[in-house]
Amino acid sequence: AAEQAARIKKLQEQEKRQKVEFRKRMEQEVSQFIQATGEPRRRFQPMNKIERSILHDVAEVAGLTSFSFGDDEDSRYVMVFKKEFAPSDEELDAYRRGEEWDPARAEERRRLRELAAQQEEAERDSGPAPPGPPNDYKDKYRHLIGSDAAKAAARTMEANKAYGCVPVANKRDTRSIEEAMNEIRAKKRLRQAEDE
Repeated sequence: AAEQAARIKKLQEQEKRQKVEFRKRMEQEVSQFIQATGEPRRRFQPMNKIERSILHDVAEVAGLTSFSFGDDEDSRYVMVFKKEFAPSDEELDAYRRGEEWDPARAEERRRLRELAAQQEEAERDSGPAPPGPPNDYKDKYRHLIGSDAAKAAARTMEANKAYGCVPVANKRDTRSIEEAMNEIRAKKRLRQAEDE
């Protein structure tokens, strides 16, 4: 058991050392990326979850934007973007689909979507009105509600202006709470005495 504990401790220390070395290496690569003026983004090699989290942390500390892409755990990779070249939603979607980002193709897609939306709107405006229900639901229940029952009820109904307020004339009990409680207790004692 002692040997196994020693081996586990040694493995943990080795793992910790590897993480520290990896973090230093990523910090160097990120600083090189920041200093490279013509490079708006950098794609890193596929790495495991812990290494990706370390790289995301390094990028965040350096003031960069980072995203992970890829389908399965073995092929996921990190892309780091400079703040001034932050990716658009369309660019991120392209990377998520596994495609390379092409601004010209994206502009063409956007133009086609706008054209399709305009055509659809023109068809809606020029086409016949969408079909509605064949009859009004009020017609179905006319024998129950009549033709103008709701309108007449709305005219005759008035709100109580003094809702929640009790006029002084309606207040008959002028006793305090203590007096009322004492009277209740006295009646209770009297009933108990009669029962005994």
